[in-house]
Amino acid sequence: MSAPAYRVWAVPGLPEIKTGDDLAKLIADAEPALADGDVVLVTSKIVSKAEGRIVAADDREAAIDAETVRVVARRGALRIVENRQGLVMAAAGVDASNTPAGTVLLLPEDPDGSARVIRDGLRDVLGVDVGVLVTDTFGRPWRNGLTDVAIGAAGVHVLDDLRGGLDAYGNPLSATVVATADELAAAGDLVKGKAGGLPVAVVRGLPQVVGGDAGAREMVRVAADDMFRLGTSEAVREAVAQRRTVRAFTDEPVDPGAVRRAVASAVTAPAPHHTTPWRFVLLESAESRTRLLDAMRDAWVADLRADGKSEESIARRVRRGDVLRNAPYLVVPCLVMDGAHTYGHARRDAAEREMFVVATGAGIQNFLVALAGERLGSAWISSTMFCRDVVRQVLELPDEWDPMGAVAVGRAAEEPRERAARDAADFIEVR
Repeated sequence: MSAPAYRVWAVPGLPEIKTGDDLAKLIADAEPALADGDVVLVTSKIVSKAEGRIVAADDREAAIDAETVRVVARRGALRIVENRQGLVMAAAGVDASNTPAGTVLLLPEDPDGSARVIRDGLRDVLGVDVGVLVTDTFGRPWRNGLTDVAIGAAGVHVLDDLRGGLDAYGNPLSATVVATADELAAAGDLVKGKAGGLPVAVVRGLPQVVGGDAGAREMVRVAADDMFRLGTSEAVREAVAQRRTVRAFTDEPVDPGAVRRAVASAVTAPAPHHTTPWRFVLLESAESRTRLLDAMRDAWVADLRADGKSEESIARRVRRGDVLRNAPYLVVPCLVMDGAHTYGHARRDAAEREMFVVATGAGIQNFLVALAGERLGSAWISSTMFCRDVVRQVLELPDEWDPMGAVAVGRAAEEPRERAARDAADFIEVR
């Protein structure tokens, strides 16, 4: 039995491509011996040229802006973005090379559709059943160098899902999905090159990869599965923007490890005199949450009655506390004044406490933002500050711990309402 093998070669003889050219006919003329089971690899540049995706753009950055739907990461002039085709890549795929001065090439508008047109055209002209990939050059996270990948596909099994099978040692394969289309694209790039004027290649000897209806879009990881959706600074800004007050939670359990990671972020906040004024009490059992909230409710009702509020008014106000009661996880952040200076002067001592309060608030904000980064919703509620003695007693906290509200944590049961637009300029004074 012979060892598996395949052959890959570049197709010479293609002319300079112009808008409106029939790529299938030109490829058929240059490589009339295409056979069933071949895979034809077509560089996206010539697809873009044939489809008229050449635009006048003295400013390439403006063209990138127009093709960008989301900035993933930015460093200096370099931008990694998600483009209109759903691809995450440098500069949205906008290319200023191999095109006349003053113009840029945009990626094909529908790369899978482009691949289908070429495949159908080759079948019509040559009567062959081939697979077609439209390829482009990508960088990759954690790896230096560039390689070609498939951005459009027709008649190719783009992914080979081996999950459920066994390896050579009989071990089950639980996560192995091979990016067949990208492997073919990279093989073709070895013979096409980047500057050799050979935009088309053919792979022969792998008929098992030809077939199927999937396009290359199937290879794009959906947002929910993308663990590296944002660059560092973008992730921070996105987490801050996503930090919203959530008032309705699902009953899905909260991962205690995620809360502890958020606490680790909280305690990086600035604090006076190199102190650590933050403490976080994690109420992980339903019993502890109910015991605290019942005691707080009773104290609140007593205060409202003492203020002469009607029973209807009291019931209405107490219902507002349902945000904490309905959350699957509660956290009580506390302020401690360990390390505070005592001046024996009312104004200075008041300012000293304010410094610690500000530091605690900074820690709580870090905590809330970190929870958003963990895709957990939260709501900071001030209620524990109005019955600190009750909270300390129920939770058996030291007298010097001051509860600074409570944070409800969980998965949001609904999309939060749109936040009213705020112009940063309204909050800035320059001197």
